[in-house]
Amino acid sequence: MFKNSICFISFFFLFMLSMLNFFMMIYFIMNNMVIFLEWELISFSSMSIVMSILLDWMSLLFMMFVMLISSVVIYYSKSYMNSELNLNRFIMLVLLFVFSMILLIISPNIISILLGWDGLGLVSYCLVIYYQNIKSYNAGMLTALSNRIGDVFILMVISWMMNYGSWNYLFYFSFMKNDFMMSMIGMMIIIAAMTKSAQIPFSSWLPAAMAAPTPVSALVHSSTLVTAGVYLLIRFNLLLIDMMFMKILMLLSGLTMFMAGISANYEFDLKKIIALSTLSQLGLMMSILSMGMPDLAFFHLLTHAMFKALLFMCAGVIIHMMMDIQDIRFMGGISNFIPLTALCMNISNMALCGIPFLAGFYSKDLILEMVSLSNLNFFIFLLYYISTGLTMFYSFRLTMYLMINNFNLLSVYNLYDEDFVMLKSMFVLLFMSILSGSLLMWLIFPYPYMIYLPFNLKMLVIYVSILGIILGYLISNMNIYSINKFLFSYEVSNFLCMMWFMPSLSTYGLNYYFLNIGQVLLKNIDMGWSEMYSGQGMHMIMKKYSVFYNLFQMNNYKIYLFSFVLWMMIYFIMLIM
Repeated sequence: MFKNSICFISFFFLFMLSMLNFFMMIYFIMNNMVIFLEWELISFSSMSIVMSILLDWMSLLFMMFVMLISSVVIYYSKSYMNSELNLNRFIMLVLLFVFSMILLIISPNIISILLGWDGLGLVSYCLVIYYQNIKSYNAGMLTALSNRIGDVFILMVISWMMNYGSWNYLFYFSFMKNDFMMSMIGMMIIIAAMTKSAQIPFSSWLPAAMAAPTPVSALVHSSTLVTAGVYLLIRFNLLLIDMMFMKILMLLSGLTMFMAGISANYEFDLKKIIALSTLSQLGLMMSILSMGMPDLAFFHLLTHAMFKALLFMCAGVIIHMMMDIQDIRFMGGISNFIPLTALCMNISNMALCGIPFLAGFYSKDLILEMVSLSNLNFFIFLLYYISTGLTMFYSFRLTMYLMINNFNLLSVYNLYDEDFVMLKSMFVLLFMSILSGSLLMWLIFPYPYMIYLPFNLKMLVIYVSILGIILGYLISNMNIYSINKFLFSYEVSNFLCMMWFMPSLSTYGLNYYFLNIGQVLLKNIDMGWSEMYSGQGMHMIMKKYSVFYNLFQMNNYKIYLFSFVLWMMIYFIMLIM
């Protein structure tokens, strides 16, 4: 009974807070208000540690989304984690996670940001290793250590900012833009954001974190942990706008988008495909940020949170129903058996692809049109559009494997779609996945806009989308003469599937040489020369000589007598001398 009550209380509390934030945000936007609270905790040698809270439309709107998604996810967990003995511990961890995120959202102060930032990293570790097995432990360690790099950079930012007398980044926007130290701080903040939002070369932890329970994946990979880096850069954007490092970030995030899109097409684990899709969308947010459009990045961050959480929830229902199998090759035809889940899955997939008038369309189309309008080089332009095509590609491939191909697991099966607790929570997000794009469009951008482009450039998004759908169909249509065989060799497919070998590079690549040197030292010194010159070596010498003498004494009486006479002669000679 207590298990159900903690779920319901947490759901109710978070949902009500989310609604409160929504109405406050409307009020703040209409009156153009910002509330800035701070109180001093400690003051020493002209430095004051201040706890501060910044409430403006952006932080309130983001908090509303985080709380809405987390409330729905907790309600969903009531059914999904039903057989879990320690459900209350799980819910407490999720609530702690949400609290850390909220602390990060409302802090304009880099110290309180660190508290939320580190809280996210720590609690995510506890959640990733929730199902305790060797795979979860490895994934948790990779997640925690990758995020630790970002934490270290934030700590360095704190120590640099000590020179200026305040840790409040709002104070530096106007007069510190061209200061060299400030650009160093900006660079550290960008690297910290890249670790949290899993850009190349820190991408390998994001698919690994799929070892966590599915409700956690729905929360972590939609609106909390991975968006923390994007949110930090949105807040710091004025400070970073003209930096050289932003151009490097644009290249890296474009490549992340491209790499994740390709890898998703070669992955067969359902949750990892959705995780790679998250990685691709994060690349999109980061790259539009590096072009200096924080509002657009924030808009896409919010719309993406809705349909991605829904996508993970649908994946959770399917995995539950398929007896914990995550491999999409065993699935198929599920739209016949679980129509409501399939409906949610398809709509969230379409929103991800940017099908007109769903949530993803408004933000994605706007971003791509701004890219077409911007003064970019051809390589970045290609990365954007190819990655958009790849989104359609893997989404349609997923639809083919899950909905259209035949059921592939057992000849006798019973699949049903009547878990109304999960369905209710999914329908809340379904409603938001359809409406949130147009709703946010009116809230965030207070004036109508018109982006004027040539016809073919305006239609380019639709062209690459249609091409993506066709390729997705051809690749997923598994016949004996399927197109896959002729396109890529095994080696190329392996390279593309392994995220350009990034997981191997960030694990064995970093520790192989050190562990190898350790092994060589152990073998040659500890178990080699030092043994030879100490106890083991002395033991060997004594043993060898005792065997030698034993041979003399046992085998030949004449030699024994001769040696006795010889010793006596030596003894007398020594006495005489």
